[in-house]
Amino acid sequence: MIKYFSANYILPVSTEPLKDGVISVNDQGEILKIYDRDSSESIIDPIEKYDGIIVPGFINSHCHLELSHKHKSVAKGEGVLSFVNSIMKDRQADEAVINKAMQKADKEMLDNGIVAVGDISNNSISKTVKQNSPLYYHTYAEVMSFNPEKADESFEKGVALKEEFYPLSASITPHAAYSVSKELFKNFRIYSEGKDNLFSLHNQETEEENKLYRYKTGKFLEFYQSLGLDIEFFKPQARNSIQSIIPLLPKDQKILLVHNIYTSLKDIYFVRRFGRDITWCFCPNANLYIENRLPKVEMFLPHDFNMTLGTDSLASNDKLCILSELLTLSKHFPSIPLTTTIKWATLNGAKFLGIDQDYGSIERGKKPGLNLITDTQGIKISDQSKVKRLI
Repeated sequence: MIKYFSANYILPVSTEPLKDGVISVNDQGEILKIYDRDSSESIIDPIEKYDGIIVPGFINSHCHLELSHKHKSVAKGEGVLSFVNSIMKDRQADEAVINKAMQKADKEMLDNGIVAVGDISNNSISKTVKQNSPLYYHTYAEVMSFNPEKADESFEKGVALKEEFYPLSASITPHAAYSVSKELFKNFRIYSEGKDNLFSLHNQETEEENKLYRYKTGKFLEFYQSLGLDIEFFKPQARNSIQSIIPLLPKDQKILLVHNIYTSLKDIYFVRRFGRDITWCFCPNANLYIENRLPKVEMFLPHDFNMTLGTDSLASNDKLCILSELLTLSKHFPSIPLTTTIKWATLNGAKFLGIDQDYGSIERGKKPGLNLITDTQGIKISDQSKVKRLI
């Protein structure tokens, strides 16, 4: 059975917006044809017509499903280091509680029009939920160790964790500049040669990270001391963290830099010079939740980078909803049009994950899912906008 959907506007993402367009879809969710207003007059079957904007299913480029049980348990606005300490001290919970929270979070993402997720995992507890979910998941098996003596041991554990997620899509990834030693980065570089291994790296969530790398000062020194880690081995680099680690990352892998709150224009130019395949991922609501600050998003626009959106975890966000992230961007950066940010929320994320043959844009032969955004004003969203999953 073929269904026909129409709205005030259709944003195919890969092509220009269509006013009063129509989309035909089969029972498997495959896009059969896109009609403009004139050609749609030939359709004799019933058309489901809506007020609003039809867009492809959303791609959540950065999430921590395994932290869903931490919802509303971490205080807002106390900074990244306080957040990390809270997660480290109280991460464990009854397995049944964690699984129930993950199942609820998975359904929340489905209901909010998300079709694919890039998910950070430090253990394999989320595998069953992912296997049973209608959502596409790519799992980043996350590795961290700032102690160079533990680089090999930590890396081997990460590889084993990645293999636990088989046959699901997975890669092994470093956590952040402040939690991964040069020796551990070397392991990643060697491992990634000649194979596909998507990277997702937490980047510059706090200015303390830059202070550590520039001057070996700031709150990270107290943080390491609290962990009983002597960082005598670490030497200040006289430049920001991303400038210090970008030469350590492999040249032939796609790299997602997540958060980027304290990334500077000099950092952006530095990254460009090193020729890495960089995608910048923004999680605005999580940034406000933890640091009460947003990245300088407009600063990234002139440089023709791939950019995506994520929700981060329910420990750092009130909801797992990409439309909510789009609304925050619209509020704080009103000059950036929806036609730009919707691409970050759909096609760009699909391209990074390597699933754009099916997801990310409304094109014939794809199965991207369809979302309706309501309470819109032309091709703009409003504070009242909501998302409804059509297929």
